Amino acid sequence: MDVLGALDVRHGPGDGPVAFGGSLGALGPGGLLAAYRRGLFPLPAADVYASAYNEAVYGDDVEAGEVALLPGGADPYALAWWSPDPRPVIAPDGVRLGSRLARRLRNRSTWWTSADRAFGRVLAACAEGRQPAWLTEELAAVLVRLHELGAAHSGEVWEGEELIGGVFGIAVGPVLSLDSMFHRRPDAARVAVADLGARFGAAGGRLLDAQWDGPHVRSLGAEPMARSRYLAELSGGSGDSAVVPDGAPLPAARLGESARLR
Repeated sequence: MDVLGALDVRHGPGDGPVAFGGSLGALGPGGLLAAYRRGLFPLPAADVYASAYNEAVYGDDVEAGEVALLPGGADPYALAWWSPDPRPVIAPDGVRLGSRLARRLRNRSTWWTSADRAFGRVLAACAEGRQPAWLTEELAAVLVRLHELGAAHSGEVWEGEELIGGVFGIAVGPVLSLDSMFHRRPDAARVAVADLGARFGAAGGRLLDAQWDGPHVRSLGAEPMARSRYLAELSGGSGDSAVVPDGAPLPAARLGESARLR
């Protein structure tokens, strides 16, 4: 059963969850991908305390009908669904590196990049030490399956054979919704976003979705887009076909040549 099918995110809260409930295990990769197509993304509670916090903060909104409560799942408040309004978005070729990083990449970087070479390792690194621990084992399992089906993608930054940065997200038609990133060297996550964005754009993608607004994503070049327009962008592709970035190894130095500096 498609528990998200009747959910109309256009009128849901823009600064809080639009729904609680459902089960990622029951939804599976197809159901999760359908959620992204509707402009939703999941935020599982890390534990029972986080679930209780959700109920304490948003329970009155659920009772008032302002936030939907979906069937399924032993604890409805263990899974929140978000659709922020506005949405921070970046053009695939618009990721801002900054002049210092661009110069470093051009002049002396030995870093190289790839896509979809180490999805599982990127996923694990993004989950490592994060609080709140939203990237649960159940969500990770569904994301890995989505990757195997060609809808979830990772961008990797390497120093020799060491993975030093990465990002992953879900491709929905012409939009790549970026879920999380990590770095083990300064600026490696920024390079990962710029590289995966460039690959996505070269394959026909039109938009990177940064999901959560804030100073960091603004520094990457994100600009707010009204949810109504974002939903229109999601439906602007050709059917259910996702854009698939090329994953070939490439020198990171090339990004410094065409960097957006400001």
